[in-house]
Amino acid sequence: MLLLLLVFSLFIIPACGQGKAAMPGNGNEIQDTPEPIFEELVAEEPAFAYKAPLTGLPSEEPITRRPLAVMINNAPAARPQSGLGQADIVYEVLAEGGVTRLIAIYQSGDETTRIGPVRSIRPYMIDLGESYHGVLVHAGASNDAYAILQRQHKEDLDEITNAGAYFWRDKSRKAPHNLYTNIEKLLEGTAKRNFAIEDEEVPTYPFRDEEDPGEGVPVQKVEVKFQLDNYRVSYEYDSAAKLYKRSINDSPHNDLDTGSQLTATNVVIMGADHKVLDDVGRLSVNLEMGGEAVIFQRGQMIRGQWIRKSGDVIRFVKDNVEIPFYPGITYVNVVPNQPGFETRFTVE
Repeated sequence: MLLLLLVFSLFIIPACGQGKAAMPGNGNEIQDTPEPIFEELVAEEPAFAYKAPLTGLPSEEPITRRPLAVMINNAPAARPQSGLGQADIVYEVLAEGGVTRLIAIYQSGDETTRIGPVRSIRPYMIDLGESYHGVLVHAGASNDAYAILQRQHKEDLDEITNAGAYFWRDKSRKAPHNLYTNIEKLLEGTAKRNFAIEDEEVPTYPFRDEEDPGEGVPVQKVEVKFQLDNYRVSYEYDSAAKLYKRSINDSPHNDLDTGSQLTATNVVIMGADHKVLDDVGRLSVNLEMGGEAVIFQRGQMIRGQWIRKSGDVIRFVKDNVEIPFYPGITYVNVVPNQPGFETRFTVE
């Protein structure tokens, strides 16, 4: 009988003490054992430690690749072009005869995307490309530009004189509107010619936070007038995408290979003095003295000025403070001051 009582007590005692723990004291104090706490683990978005110098876009690694400044043909027969959507910054400037040319600055884009058609260079295009420490990429040059390239030993890749192996012709298009390259080949050419491939001192810009509401007056669309009617460029703001869609002559300016319309996060129009040099219509463009500028961001227009310090890129200021860009591609349209800066664009 005693044995049965002992066995029964072994089952009773643990059951009575379940969920309790004895505490120091008089031996009679007990309290609840804390239940285990399970915290919900929330997956966080990876924080990127770096930003691309020229676009401000996040990057997993530091971007120190030396920029490439590529002269892109913008004649009607050369459109649509390839690879402009991979550029960090695109300048549009006048060449002779009222046509415009694009100087596309590549630093952080995809290396295999084809770029072109590539065209010839002018002295002020040399200036723009070198302001970003860029290797100058072109096919031919004006006499004045060749004199500068040779006399000053510029670092360039010219399809005609020194770098033909790093370009190719697309037989489906007519020359001279069919010359292409890509960053991969250009970097190969850069190394072959013993030019620096890395550059940690590339000028950069201040950038706004994505949530910054910005400033300025509301403007939905701007049209830019360079000289000829068939080079009318417009940028219309898409509020859903927070981008400006680029058109030429009221038609979307598309990429040949992707079929997508070209877009920009920031659009700038800046006025510069232009001077005709000869009967062919070759120009000099003053990119040093500064002048008026308008900047378009997030559906708003800011009136400011452009300034240039020796050895630096062109910068845009308002009340002597640099205007930050939003992260993304920037298009800069360089228009003549004559007959007046205000005549070179209209807004809606």
